[in-house]
Amino acid sequence: MNMHKFRRYRTNLLIFLALVGPGIITANVDNDAGGMYTLSVAGAKYGYGLLWTLIPITVALIVVQEMVARMGVVTGKGLADLIREEYGFRATFFLMILVLAANLGTTIADFAGLASGMSVLGVSRYFVVPLGALIVWTLVVKGTYRMVEKVFMVACLFYVAYPISAVLSHPNWSESLIRTVKPSLHFESGYIYMLIGLVGTTITPWMQFYLQSAVVEKGLKIKNYFHSRWDVILGCIVTDVVSFFVIVACAATIYASGHRQIRDAADAALALGPLAGEAATVLFAFGLCNASLFAASVIPLSTAYSVCEGLGVESGLNKRFHEAPAFYWLYTGLIVVSALIVIVLKEEMQIPIILLSQVANGILLPFVLLFMLRLSNRVDLMGTYRNTRAFNAIAWTTSVVMIVLTLVFAVSLLFPGRIPS
Repeated sequence: MNMHKFRRYRTNLLIFLALVGPGIITANVDNDAGGMYTLSVAGAKYGYGLLWTLIPITVALIVVQEMVARMGVVTGKGLADLIREEYGFRATFFLMILVLAANLGTTIADFAGLASGMSVLGVSRYFVVPLGALIVWTLVVKGTYRMVEKVFMVACLFYVAYPISAVLSHPNWSESLIRTVKPSLHFESGYIYMLIGLVGTTITPWMQFYLQSAVVEKGLKIKNYFHSRWDVILGCIVTDVVSFFVIVACAATIYASGHRQIRDAADAALALGPLAGEAATVLFAFGLCNASLFAASVIPLSTAYSVCEGLGVESGLNKRFHEAPAFYWLYTGLIVVSALIVIVLKEEMQIPIILLSQVANGILLPFVLLFMLRLSNRVDLMGTYRNTRAFNAIAWTTSVVMIVLTLVFAVSLLFPGRIPS
C-alpha cells in the first residue's frame, strides 16, 4: 500500500514538473526592476513595518492569476482573444493601446534596471544594454516555446540571490516574522502611499495577458487544471517570499543605519556594502540584473501575445518569423526602442515615460479585471469551471480593492505633490 502511494505521488510530481512553468514564470517576473525598487524603498523607509502586507498581497495575486489560468485551460484561448470575440474589436483596440503604452514604459524601466545593476558591478550601460537586448531577442526569436520556458525557469532560480543577501544582512528574524503576521496600519501619507505602491506594482495587466497566453501555448487542457492551479499558487508564494527577503535585507541595513533615501534598487545594493559586506552588494546587484533581464524578455513577449490576439493575427513562439511576422516584429520593436531610449536618453528624461506607463497600468487594470470577472462567470464559456459564489466574493472584493488602490497610485503619479513619497 505504501509503495502504491509512493508511486502515485511520484507520478503526480513528474506530471506537475512537466506542466509547471507559466504560473511560476509570470509571478517571478512581477519582481522586476520597478518592483525591486518599491520593495527596497519599503524596507529602507519603514523597516519591517510593511511586511504584513505580503500575506494579503499573495492572496490577491493567487485569486487573480488563478482565474486567467483557469480560463486558459478551459477555453484554449488567450485573454485578449476572448475579449475581442466577446466584446468586439473597438473595446479590444482601446485596451491594446494602453497595453502598448504601459508595457513599453515597463520594458524601458527593466533595461534601465539592468544598466543600473551592472553599473554597481562596474559595467557600462553602453555595453550591457545592447548585449542584453541582443540576448533576449535571440532567445525568443530563434527559440521554441519549450526552450524559452526552460531558460525562464532557470532565471527563476537566480532569485535565490535575495534570500542570501538578507541572511548576510543579519536581520532581526523574530521581529521580521512577527511583523509579517501582525498587521500595523499607520494613517500617515507616506506610509499609505508606500502601501499603495506595493499593491499597485504586484498585480499588473501584462501578467494576466501573458499567463493565459502561456497556458494556451503550452497546450494545457482541462485535465491539467489541477496541476496548472498549483503552478500558479506556488509561483505566487515564491515571488512574495522573495519580496519578503528584499524588504528584510533593506530593513536590516539601510533603515537601521538611519540613511533611508535611495533613488533606485542599485542604490539599495550599494547601501548594503558597508553594513552587510561586499558579498551582499554583489548578490543584490546580480539579483537586480537577473530580474531586469528576465522581465525585459517576458513583458515585450506578453505585449506581442496580447496585441496580436486582440487583432486576430498569428502569434506564438512555436511559429517561425514568416508565420507570425506581426508577433515577432512587435516584440523586436519593443526591445529595440526600449534599449535605445535607455542608451540615448539621460535618466531624468526616462522617468516621465516610466511614470506614464504606471498611470497607463492604473487605467488599464480595472478594465482587465472586470473583463476577467465577467468572462470567468460565463456559463457558455466556462461551464462547470466558472467562478463559484465564494470565489466570486473573494475575487470581486480583491478586484475592487486593487482597482481603488491602483487608481489612487496612478493619480498620485500624475499629481505627485498631493501625496508625499
